Parts: sequence; structure tokens; C-alpha cells
Amino acid sequence: MDLRVLFAFICLSGFIYASKTKENRSPDVTDLAFRNTDFAINLYREISRYHDNNIVISPLSISTSFATLLLGARDVTRSQIVRGLNLAPLDEDVIPDLFRDLLRNISILQQSTALFVHQQFQLEALFSDHVKKYFGGDVIAVDFGKTDRSRDIINDYVSTKTGNKVREMVKSVAPLTQMMLINTNYYKGDWQHPFNPNKTELGRFYIDKYNVVEVPMMFAEDEFFQTQDTEVGVRILRLPYRGDAALLIALPDASADYTVIDDEINAERVLRWIKNMKREKMEVHLPKFQMEQRYAMHELLPHLGINSVFLDSANLTGLSKDVGVKVTQVMHTAVIAVDETGTTAASATSVRITAYTLPPIFRVNRPFFFFLFHESTRSLLFMGRVIDPTKN
Repeated sequence: MDLRVLFAFICLSGFIYASKTKENRSPDVTDLAFRNTDFAINLYREISRYHDNNIVISPLSISTSFATLLLGARDVTRSQIVRGLNLAPLDEDVIPDLFRDLLRNISILQQSTALFVHQQFQLEALFSDHVKKYFGGDVIAVDFGKTDRSRDIINDYVSTKTGNKVREMVKSVAPLTQMMLINTNYYKGDWQHPFNPNKTELGRFYIDKYNVVEVPMMFAEDEFFQTQDTEVGVRILRLPYRGDAALLIALPDASADYTVIDDEINAERVLRWIKNMKREKMEVHLPKFQMEQRYAMHELLPHLGINSVFLDSANLTGLSKDVGVKVTQVMHTAVIAVDETGTTAASATSVRITAYTLPPIFRVNRPFFFFLFHESTRSLLFMGRVIDPTKN
């Protein structure tokens, strides 16, 4: 089975960066990963507040983009970004180093950062150097006055970096745009325990009491890790990928309300799920699903306390000494596809002779949550929920 995940993030007509927070001990990448997970869940709750649809986000891409902005933000603008990203307990002097180390550790992720800067815009040299140093960012000069041409240049960049999964990140470019910041994350993985395409069958998926859809339901029988959280009424399955990643499926009990579970999830609880998992032979029935979602972060992030950067009073003097520099638009696009494609181990045969008993079943036939983790750092790369797997 093959999972493809991707995120592209954009700041339009703006500028970006900040640095610093404070804590007593020396933090490391696991501290950053933990903080980023809580930020991700806070952002997820903000998105879920407005609808009952499918959700998919790449929190690492969003936090990386705003960590880039931290390099140029000052005063209130900087402190709001630090608090909004849930990084306040960390020493703000080491935040850029932590992001650099974390991104280097996640070698399974194809990550890129680029600044598209108007040819006549005065970008601070130190900011540009730090973007390259900490985030490996590209600085690309464009003429935003040629709106169609600059749009095509940016979209071609995003398409290339995301394996052609996001082809129209920017729909239009305003002539007065001075800079765009783009961050992309792309992941493709093969299951350790592949799903046999020949055993995929149509099955029922219960969106709610009154709505049922038929979906291609994949099947695998093997040893998997699972656990149960009786406090909130959810069962968790770990589906490992070859390499250093795994997908957690959190399936609420049939009698549970997934919107209530929304409020109970946090980084500590998710890490507890991972710690408490035990290996067990079982049948897994998982629906194929594919989603692409686009979010206006400039409308969502103020609810998490990040609003100064979008105002005329924004202090981004570390990015540019030009007057009136602010971020006017932040778009986030995330794509995920879960299916059997590319399963090179599907034809492998493993023979084991044991006394035959019916294995327990993990049947994902109602709304569920998913979390894609980089296992070594416990970094949350991707998360969301599936309410209706037939909807993109």
C-alpha cells in the first residue's frame, strides 16, 4: 500500500520571520516535535469548529513556514508567533537550530522552502542568509508585475517539489505583491504489511445514523500494534511504513461522538497511545481514501493568537526595513492518498503454521482520525479526520 502526503504553504504579499522563547533547560528536537503536535491539534480544532467535513493538514509545514517568519519578526509580532505555535516554553534563541535539526532528522520527508521576492524589493541580507542556513531555503527573484508569468513560475516550483500533486497552489497574483514564502512537504511510503489489492471489496461506511456510503475496503491479516483508550472511547491502530514512519488510525467506539473526542486529543495523549500499544494478530479493514483540502490560514491563525503579522502595525523589520510590510494571505494546501498502489511486497509469501483461531477485527467503517508520525523524532507530519471517504 502506498501513502502520499503533501503540503504546500504560501504567504502572499508579505514578509516573515521571528525567533526567541524561553525555558530553563536545553531543549531538543523531541521537545519541538511535542510542541508542534499540540499546535497541530489546536489548529485542527479551529478548523473542525466550522464544519463536519473531512480534514487534512500538514502541521510541520505550517509551523516551519512561520518559524521562517520568526527570523524577521520583532516585538509583539514575534512573540505572538512564538506563543501561537506553542513554542513559548522553548528558548527562542535555539528555535531556528531546532527546526534545522528536526528537518534534517526527517530524511523520509521531501521538504523545501522558497522565497519568491520581487526584483526591486529590499530583502535584508541577514534574513535571506538565515533562511538558507536554517531551512535550506531558495531565494528566487521574480517580477510580480507580470502576474501570469510569476504565478506560473511559483506553481511550477510547487508542482515539482510535490511530485505534481499540487499543480495550482497560486490561482492569481496581485500586481503589488512583494514576496511569497512557499513551504512544501512531500511523503510517499510503502506499508510494511501491505494490503492485497485482490482482496479489496466494496463495504459499508457509516457516516452517521442516517447516511451510509459504499467504499473500497482494503483488507490485511497480520500482526499489528493496537491499544484502546477507554477514557475517551477510542481504539488505536498503528500501520507502519517501510522506513521510519507510521500511520495511526484512531477509531471512536460506535457509541462515541467523535466531536467530543476532538476536545480530548492532545500531544500527551497521542504519545501515550503509542507507548501503550501491544502487538496482536488481527484482521484490518480500512477504506481507501483520497483528499485535497485548502485552508486560508490568515483567517484561522488569529484565533490562535497570531494576528499582528497580518496587520499594518506588523513588525517585520528583520525581514525588510521597508515601511508597511505585513502578511496579507496565507494559504495551506494538503493532499493525502491512501490505497494499495506501489506495494512491491504484495506478492511475497510468508508461511507460518499455528493453531488456527479467528483473529480479532479492526474494521474502520465509521468516521476516524489519522496521524502520520516520523517515529524517531515523534514528529507529527500529517493529521486529519475522515468523515466520508468518498469525498475528496
